[in-house]
Amino acid sequence: MKFYIGSGMKNCELVNYYAKMLKEYGWEHTYDWVKNVDNDVSIDDMVKYAKLESQGIAASDVVIILLPAGRGAHIELGMAMALNKKIFLCSTSGEEFNIKNTVAFYELPKIVKLVGTADENIKEIIKL
Repeated sequence: MKFYIGSGMKNCELVNYYAKMLKEYGWEHTYDWVKNVDNDVSIDDMVKYAKLESQGIAASDVVIILLPAGRGAHIELGMAMALNKKIFLCSTSGEEFNIKNTVAFYELPKIVKLVGTADENIKEIIKL
């Protein structure tokens, strides 16, 4: 199974953990954007990274969004939805899913919302 993980830059360690665990199950990571997180990024770099991230999403079977996520991850979510990918939204608290914090798109039937530890969420994802 091929996967892409989107999230905010503040979740880089968690993204790395999910990727490591999924790869241990034999899954293939289509693109690791975390390796490009740097404070010294130009517009040209951002264009290059956006193309690589888009290709990673398109090549994936599954898109995992780790919440809380940033603006870029929500664009990745939209792209995954448009490409009809299997999508998992992962939260440790479920706070992002309450009516005050949720996003309407989180409620679409094609979205699988998971609430638990990283290990619990990964366990559910690999059932796919």
